[in-house]
Amino acid sequence: MSDPMRPPVSHHHPQTASLRSDPSRPRASLRTAVVWDVLKDALDRRAKATGRDAHVGLDVLDTGGGSGNFAVPVARLGHRVTVVDPSPNALFALERRAAEAGVADRVRGVQGDAHGLFDVVERGGYDAVLCHGVLEYVDDPAEGIGNAVAALRSEGVLSLLASGLGGAVLARALAGHFKEARHALDDPNGRWGEGDPVPHRFTAGQLTELVEGAGLRVASVHGVRVFADLVPGVLVDTEPGALDALLRLEAAAAELPAFHSVATQLHVLGETQRATEA
Repeated sequence: MSDPMRPPVSHHHPQTASLRSDPSRPRASLRTAVVWDVLKDALDRRAKATGRDAHVGLDVLDTGGGSGNFAVPVARLGHRVTVVDPSPNALFALERRAAEAGVADRVRGVQGDAHGLFDVVERGGYDAVLCHGVLEYVDDPAEGIGNAVAALRSEGVLSLLASGLGGAVLARALAGHFKEARHALDDPNGRWGEGDPVPHRFTAGQLTELVEGAGLRVASVHGVRVFADLVPGVLVDTEPGALDALLRLEAAAAELPAFHSVATQLHVLGETQRATEA
């Protein structure tokens, strides 16, 4: 197992242009640009390795995928996406969004959760699994990761996105809540107090250990929203060129381990051994 204090870093440099097409949603771009570019690159490589072009596509599982923030763009690449989410309202919004994007035939929503994942989906039936914003809310993160990995085929990739401990500590401190910042720093689950809505937060080392413990190789680790949550929204929305410059800064910092410790979220890309060898 690799040193948890120095998680692996890829040589992939995210290209933020892919999410700049919607100028009305600058904050959405900042939240998803790094993750999307790493994910798209991984899906492209997997499709190439399996010989499945856009007409055939991969089978992708999005656990906790909600209204389809990632599922619909993935379907637009030509892949088939199954979204598992406990919220009927989110699944209704997913259906509407997929229809509006013209990919209703490639997106399927089913009600369920990470704990009972195989009550609603096939074990070992997917080329890629997205586990975004799920691990924070499961009682046993190791079980949650284990289920996500068990849904993968022998050659598959896992995209894991979870809340970062350091980002929460920094945010509470900058807001003047110093006791809460210290509480989060010391708490085994990274919570800043009883009113904290997030049950678990993680360091990069903890996430890589969970992924490796489930039998995957960690291909890359990226910090997400390193600066975005700290920059005043009015600056991003009104200052000419600010969004583009901030997107480029986020992309540049995302791969550097020094910035993982202050990122709001952490993204880990894991691969099965056979996918690594392919």
